[in-house]
Amino acid sequence: MKQCVCLIDGVTERLGRLLAWLIPLMMLGTATVVIMRYGFGQGMTALQESVTYFHGTVFMLGAAYTLKHGGHVRVDIFYHRFSVRTKAWVDSIGSIVFLLPLCGLILITSWDFAYNAWAIRETSVEPGGLPLVYLLKSLLPLMAINLGLQGIAELLRNAMILISPELDAHAD
Repeated sequence: MKQCVCLIDGVTERLGRLLAWLIPLMMLGTATVVIMRYGFGQGMTALQESVTYFHGTVFMLGAAYTLKHGGHVRVDIFYHRFSVRTKAWVDSIGSIVFLLPLCGLILITSWDFAYNAWAIRETSVEPGGLPLVYLLKSLLPLMAINLGLQGIAELLRNAMILISPELDAHAD
């Protein structure tokens, strides 16, 4: 179990750190689009669309990294007071009941959407736009797979906590 968690965590961590480099590129692209449009009256459709692609990539593929680091929104009225073992139960149930089924649903419903975009090599409808819409649509099933794998890692991590004899001395 521990090796599986470490493997998934390692992939998620490397991907998250790689994605972080898209944020300055996205900022630079946005600034360039604004300067060109309002400073020089020139539109840059491909650059504007690339900012959207970067944003979508960071958001969709960064979801697993955010989960790994506990950055997703949670109602923390009681949770912060729970013991380690109780938190592991809550997180496990949340993963089984909500996260993993949602990832499965997104994967199932987005697969044909992305496949069809690939089949026709879908491009931008805008003149001068990027010819890579199929890559953008591929982020949906990739996000579901990536987030689902990290959800499995979190579930396994919580299972290790729940079966850990060291915590029995400090149990609820």
